[in-house]
Amino acid sequence: MPRPQKKRSVCHPPLFDRFKPTGVRGNVLTEIALTLDEFEAIRLADYQGLDHNESAAEMGISRSTFSRLVEKSRRKVSQFLIEGKHLRIDGGEVHFERNLIRCEDCDHLVNIALDADTKQCPGCGSSKLINLAGGFGHGRCCAKHHRTRKG
Repeated sequence: MPRPQKKRSVCHPPLFDRFKPTGVRGNVLTEIALTLDEFEAIRLADYQGLDHNESAAEMGISRSTFSRLVEKSRRKVSQFLIEGKHLRIDGGEVHFERNLIRCEDCDHLVNIALDADTKQCPGCGSSKLINLAGGFGHGRCCAKHHRTRKG
């Protein structure tokens, strides 16, 4: 029986969670699901340019686990690009370290602590805010996880 997977640390939720080729209706495309931890692996290794040891430490996993995770992620992203599939980012056993809030009126992004309670956009003062971590069903669980890990 395999060992239960421990939750992986993800810096913050992605800005966008769905991608598809233009000019093609999404309902006719085959969907590929990229988990949040796979997204984080791509972000750390390919976007930030960290090596596997640094990336693994950021996510709280072993280097070998990170290497398997980033290879799996790259395979999915390449399928999306080459075969023109619908890529959806969701799922995975993760805890976010921080949250992003997006203003619906001015598109201003605010990077905040998970337990911060932001009611107004600092850019325009609007109260029409989108909680990106909340959109993935996260927030309170992640804040609690990080408090217990540190203290």
